[in-house]
Amino acid sequence: MPATVADILIDTLYEIGVRQIFGVVGDALNPLTDAIRRDKRIEWIGVRHEEGAALAAAGQAKLTGRLAVCCGTTGPGANHLVAGLYEARKDHAPVLAISGGVPAAHRGTDYLQENSPELLFRDVAAYSQIITSPDQAPAVFHQAIAQAYAQRGVAHLNIPADVIGAKTSGSVPSLHTLRERTPLSPPAADIQAAADLINAAGSVAIFAGNGCRGAIDEVLALASKLQAPVMHTFRGKDLVSYDHPHWIGGVGLIGGAPGTDALHAAEVMLMLGSDYPYSEFLPTKSKVIQIDERGFVLGRRAPVTLGITGSVAPAVQQLLERVEGKTDGAFMQQANAHRERWNAKLDSAAEIKRHHKKIKPQSVARAISDLADDDAAFVVDTGVVTLWCGNWIRQRGGQRILASFNNAAVGTSLGQGNGIQALDRERQVVVAVGDGGFTMLLGEFMTSVEHRLPVKVVVFNNREWGLVHLEMEEAGMPAFEGSEFPNPDFAAFARACGGQGFSVRTPEELEGGLQQLLAAPGPAVLDVFIDPDELPVMPHIKMEQIWRFGLAKVRESLIAMKGG
Repeated sequence: MPATVADILIDTLYEIGVRQIFGVVGDALNPLTDAIRRDKRIEWIGVRHEEGAALAAAGQAKLTGRLAVCCGTTGPGANHLVAGLYEARKDHAPVLAISGGVPAAHRGTDYLQENSPELLFRDVAAYSQIITSPDQAPAVFHQAIAQAYAQRGVAHLNIPADVIGAKTSGSVPSLHTLRERTPLSPPAADIQAAADLINAAGSVAIFAGNGCRGAIDEVLALASKLQAPVMHTFRGKDLVSYDHPHWIGGVGLIGGAPGTDALHAAEVMLMLGSDYPYSEFLPTKSKVIQIDERGFVLGRRAPVTLGITGSVAPAVQQLLERVEGKTDGAFMQQANAHRERWNAKLDSAAEIKRHHKKIKPQSVARAISDLADDDAAFVVDTGVVTLWCGNWIRQRGGQRILASFNNAAVGTSLGQGNGIQALDRERQVVVAVGDGGFTMLLGEFMTSVEHRLPVKVVVFNNREWGLVHLEMEEAGMPAFEGSEFPNPDFAAFARACGGQGFSVRTPEELEGGLQQLLAAPGPAVLDVFIDPDELPVMPHIKMEQIWRFGLAKVRESLIAMKGG
């Protein structure tokens, strides 16, 4: 029996597991939203800005690895999707983006809201196609979803208004093929070569990235057999509870000295499922074995002795059978001793009462993680808030941490948090965001309220672009006045939207304010006035950087005394 193109799309998405679609309604999407209304199996979550829709879909896809969907109508609606879709592109998450198009009869005439979607989406999408006829649609639907899964990225479909509501007798073929990629087994000869290098080494360090997700038990078993410390990328931080004896910590600015030192001191570094971009923190003298199912990333961040194309789980399972257990635990003990000293430094910085007047941002991040549910999801924005949360959140085994990992975009956390909360309204979702990032897409808090998404937003309010300010001072420049700004009353804003709002200004108020926030039954905001002058603890900061920070402070003082 003939059905509309929109009906076929909605039925296909439901059959492969999609339960929400995020977007803003519009004329070209009317047949799609009407199909959702009639079908009733998929929830339409109307957002306040199309970028929020793309971010919500990206957040879902990053958390689950399953396809998520967002929509924007013709022209500007589609344009607004693009910025948010870079979250999915850069963090390798499968998202289907649907944009409306002008009627085919009017294309090429500079019609109202006409654009060139094949050009607009070229960089952000692994697959982009304009559907020009109803009978073409089913096969293109299959291809788009297959590409999103196969390339772990964005697939985009532009569907003109006169096509999406038209009828066709076709159906999407081979639905069972539309699923996540299966693990890729590495060549046995490469695994044996890796085992030989490991067996000959006196010390081994493991560097775990997001590619270890789903294989972390095997990675920890290998670490135990090799007496090897395990370091992680920021995205891999939540793979293991912070206090696991082999989980030494992060590397780089969102990490610590123990992890960086252990990587450099090991004879062999085993780099698993990571394309860590900051080469300056990776070893230059160790023998590096890199295992990743993306063959094109092998060796591009650090010179490798052996690069192996394959998924982490089957690779580590084979390594466990071939490597010899190590009995000398001195290297592991040294790494743990360093970690204990480093953690003591972090604990001291997070002490709530170490300053009687100002709230330290480290205290906020630590208190969030300590008070949150055991299965809470933290969504961290980009900026200096990333450093506070990346270093001071003490994750427990069932908690998740998400951020704009590879896109590093400010203002993305609330949109992603809405998408994650929509998956499970009973799960605690905590958004940690700077004041600048929160104001970027402030309207998405109305999305939270409208759709009863009980996200909990903690605003690290320092009245400035904190990381930009820090970067200026690191370069020896006085802070530019454009890095500072006034803010609204965020607690009052939350209440005006129909949510709950709280604020804290002193260290004594912090714990009670967070408890109020987390106990609130719906969406809520906690406005925390943090010390804007606090500097993060950074591993191995160079002497010339310290000098430049000091020089910048002197310049700022002179400018203040002169009045400009």
